[in-house]
Amino acid sequence: MVLYFSGTGNSEFVAKAIAEGLGDELISINNYMKDGIAGDFVSGKPYVLVCPTYAWRVPLVVEDWMKTARFDGNDDMYFVLTCGGSTGGAQAYAKKLCDKIGMNFRGFRTVVMPENYIAMFDVPDKEKSERIVNAAMRPINNVIKTIERCEDMEEKMPAFGMFMSTLVNWVFFTFIVKDKGFHLEKDCISCGKCAEMCPLNNIRLIDGKPVWGGNCTHCMACICGCPAECIEYRKASQKRRRYWFGR
Repeated sequence: MVLYFSGTGNSEFVAKAIAEGLGDELISINNYMKDGIAGDFVSGKPYVLVCPTYAWRVPLVVEDWMKTARFDGNDDMYFVLTCGGSTGGAQAYAKKLCDKIGMNFRGFRTVVMPENYIAMFDVPDKEKSERIVNAAMRPINNVIKTIERCEDMEEKMPAFGMFMSTLVNWVFFTFIVKDKGFHLEKDCISCGKCAEMCPLNNIRLIDGKPVWGGNCTHCMACICGCPAECIEYRKASQKRRRYWFGR
């Protein structure tokens, strides 16, 4: 069973490719989070978790949700994390998560995808994004083959990986991951897509305009998925290309 969490579509694409290659079931964690459902799963095959890397770790909202879910049938779990550059020491935290939820950690793999965190970084143009996605098919296919052979996935942790995933992650979520920076700078068309896409139900429309409620994980779904591109994050996102997989 392949479970995934995705903000702008990168991890969804990877998860779909893996599920298709394995002939396995595909489950969106976003939907469970949005509906406030813990999740009760039974799979005869290993579980595969696909999600983005947030400050060199599995997103905290994903960790929290995984601790409430129940996984029966198979005890094995693989982790596949997407990122724009590096996953730091995320695999060590993935193993700790497995231990906490009583699963057998079978390995970790990084898949580099186009950068989407426009609160800090520039997004590659469409042509470069396509090249990055095409290159991602190699590690994706390696993941499929490894799981089919029931082998462990091994990946060397980069230097200073644990430092990045510990101290930097704490600083990131303590001081940076806030929704107060999101605001409107253009005419909002009141389509409600931002509220619809938010996996944490953190956005509601008041007088047709989005209002953020303080429970944000910086998945970038609202700002990158806005069809009118009227949402900005402080001044950092101004003039930056929005990213949504396939666009």
